[in-house]
Amino acid sequence: MADLSALFPIFHDPNGWWYEPAGQHLDEDRTSTWIGRAVDRWSTDGLSYWTARRADTAEVVGVGGVQRHRSGSWNLFYRLATTWWGHGYATELAGEAIAAAHSHDDGVPVIAWIAEHNHPSRHVAERVGLRNYGPFIDASDGHLRLAYADRQLPSPSP
Repeated sequence: MADLSALFPIFHDPNGWWYEPAGQHLDEDRTSTWIGRAVDRWSTDGLSYWTARRADTAEVVGVGGVQRHRSGSWNLFYRLATTWWGHGYATELAGEAIAAAHSHDDGVPVIAWIAEHNHPSRHVAERVGLRNYGPFIDASDGHLRLAYADRQLPSPSP
């Protein structure tokens, strides 16, 4: 919770939600709840999301990592402050998250669930070696998204 004041502006920035406006956090309570769930997942999953900081200044640039998805796979997540887009931080964060998932439990896929029109996020997934396996229903919310994964996924149900 110590990072709430740094993370809320990232989740609140409408420019960061251009691809899915309903995801924007309109108040700190929503961000606080999100952080609480992420913290709890460390004890249940052994991994979760973490705050990303610049190594030289400790300034918060974003948040991300992996946590167990409802499907049992690892869900890869990365969200950066828009001021830090284009500096390679999302790629670095995603790569470290995949390495952590493989180290912790390599028996399940790492999947980034990405809106089809979110080309910047798709490029990050591709840069870290994930492959687009096409549209799947994301079990976390029932939305149809592209499943970028580190290994072959079963064909989606019709």
